[in-house]
Amino acid sequence: MTAGKGFIAFAALIFAKWKPAPAMLTCLLFGFLDALQIRLEDTDILGVQIPVQAIQALPYVLTVVLFAGFIDKAGGVPNIKER
Repeated sequence: MTAGKGFIAFAALIFAKWKPAPAMLTCLLFGFLDALQIRLEDTDILGVQIPVQAIQALPYVLTVVLFAGFIDKAGGVPNIKER
């Protein structure tokens, strides 16, 4: 079971344009976000208890946000079916 980490790894490869060094840095960024998610699960932020599910979704939400903001820089080209 990868627990959704395969999606994040694939997103890191696409975001890094399939180059090893940027892919490593992107994976470190996503690993940091995953560690932050684990760290924030049982804390109050500004006196408000945030639901655990919202904090667990943090790495996936940030992955989608990164793709939405940087898809042109990541080499994302729409796939057009040939006839």
